[in-house]
Amino acid sequence: MNLNQHSAHPDHDPFELSAFSRGLYIGGAWRPAAGEGRIEVIDPSTEAVIAAVPDATLADAAAAVEAAASAAESWRETPPRKRSEILRRCFELMVERSETIARLISLENGKALRDARGEVAYAAEFFRWNAEEAVRISGEFGLAPAGGNRIVVDYQPIGICVLITPWNFPAAMATRKIAPALAAGCTVILKPASETPLTAYALAALYEEAGVPPGVVNVMTTSTPGPVIAAMLADPRVRKLSFTGSTGVGRTLLAEAAKNVISCSMELGGNAPFIVFDDADIDAAIEGLMVAKMRNAGEACTAANRIYVQSGIHDAFAEKFTRRMAALRVGPGLDLDTECGPMITRKAMEKIERLVADAISRGARALCGGRTLAGRGFFYPPTVLVDVAPASDMGCEEIFGPVAPLYRFESEAEVIAAANDTEYGLAAYIYSRDIGRGMRVASKVEAGMIALNRGLVSDPAAPFGGVKQSGLGREGGQHHGIAEFMEAKYIATSF
Repeated sequence: MNLNQHSAHPDHDPFELSAFSRGLYIGGAWRPAAGEGRIEVIDPSTEAVIAAVPDATLADAAAAVEAAASAAESWRETPPRKRSEILRRCFELMVERSETIARLISLENGKALRDARGEVAYAAEFFRWNAEEAVRISGEFGLAPAGGNRIVVDYQPIGICVLITPWNFPAAMATRKIAPALAAGCTVILKPASETPLTAYALAALYEEAGVPPGVVNVMTTSTPGPVIAAMLADPRVRKLSFTGSTGVGRTLLAEAAKNVISCSMELGGNAPFIVFDDADIDAAIEGLMVAKMRNAGEACTAANRIYVQSGIHDAFAEKFTRRMAALRVGPGLDLDTECGPMITRKAMEKIERLVADAISRGARALCGGRTLAGRGFFYPPTVLVDVAPASDMGCEEIFGPVAPLYRFESEAEVIAAANDTEYGLAAYIYSRDIGRGMRVASKVEAGMIALNRGLVSDPAAPFGGVKQSGLGREGGQHHGIAEFMEAKYIATSF
């Protein structure tokens, strides 16, 4: 299929995307699942079935671990420069194929094409960054304080890694894990989300073309992730689990990994506060909020979820922000005019409906949006709510959609307490012309990442991750990302 010729409103042929759904990718080969099951892939814009991918079984999980184990020693011993060159080639191929990959993401995920293009550029950067880091992994050498021996520390690949990624960023969430794992010398098994598997398989073919050896990256889709992942984690050769997804699922996976004391990295849910002080540049804050709230139509763990505006500018801010939200064009992801695409599934749309209905029942008012759009596709309009009760469900849960609840606050102490009144601590946003105040508040807000006078916080060169129930470990950064996939080995010696 030539995705560049794809219409935004086609009658999809279920076999149209067969090039991206030809089988599980295990040991460098495309193969059917051991069973006969298939997983249908739905276009959220039309509700049409656009493809079907293999439904992996326990036997396929065992085969994937065996393939990763067979390739482990060779990849571990591959010189860092060679690994670096392969990762660099992955980056180059992603850039060359960026439009095709972006259109594939828009098709299966529903996000606006402009957002998909941004995701591909971001996803590719993890290969470039880690290509540069692969050759900079070094050890340590020193004299013990007592003087009796030398301390030598070597950093070695942790082993086979099971990587589990969500549907909202099907390219970036995969490369953010795969690139540092490969740079460290690990082999991996990727289990992408069933809603968006086509991007993962398309990228698997790209890795192969870039020179990634057979078995170093394996990709498998399954409709029964619990048993399949548990089977892989039970294999003593698997030593790392990296998961991005909900906090609830993360807790379950942590319990499963604990049975075999497997190292875990968890990037879990968020409930990001977006704080705007009276002295903020209102226009700049609104521009930042449009990014923090509406990137990927709000379907992001870093999305602004609770918007706190100081009382002196609250009403003016709400009026200007509502005009911006109401003007956004809603439509299919592949439509070039679309600024807000559909939600990923009907279930996701129904959750948003529930959260909005609960807020309104407690006294909130919708300044725009607030009702599901009629017709096919999982479309929910950009929505602004004011007078939202702090005890509303949307104040406690991730909205994961284009709904912006505004809360009025009076003092710095009050908003810090409100921002921290959640089990989550992934991202937060602060707007103030007073940099001293901004830094002071940033130091007190409980979050792993703070954007000060910015609406975008993610960067491959910065450590991504949260505190509290938002996760464990970090991805990206100068050394943080690779460190998650390495073990420190201490050698004591005298001479």
